[in-house]
Amino acid sequence: MTTQAETVGTRLTVTAGPYTFGGALEEVLAPKTCEAFKAMLPFQSRIIHSRWSGEAAWIPLGDLEVGVSHENPTTFPAPGHILLHPAGLSECEILFPYGSSRFYSKVGELAGNHFLTLTEGLEHLRDLGELVLWEGAKEIVFDLAGRP
Repeated sequence: MTTQAETVGTRLTVTAGPYTFGGALEEVLAPKTCEAFKAMLPFQSRIIHSRWSGEAAWIPLGDLEVGVSHENPTTFPAPGHILLHPAGLSECEILFPYGSSRFYSKVGELAGNHFLTLTEGLEHLRDLGELVLWEGAKEIVFDLAGRP
């Protein structure tokens, strides 16, 4: 199934540890979240394994206020469907699922804004997930595709 992002979304490159992924923003389905995230590019942080969400890694962002509410929310993201959870019920965070995942936190089930769909490098999603599970936090950078 082709998503809107694959046909019209801004292309991003995500480098996490030794892996590089390509994808597109879900600008039709989550326009406010995409605009807020584009304003943060290049975005650099550390990715760690999730505590409650199954086969997923996450980027904790604490009290960061990105200025969006829920749009295109999901609790059951597919591998490569990147979610942003705005601060509120739980801290602000980005969920990076690499396998079977149900978005959860210490306060219970969460819904995150599906704002980015990875379309390239998917064969390395599990490799990244297992790397952060067994070796710990890795650097991650999101940026516009083609930017040096």
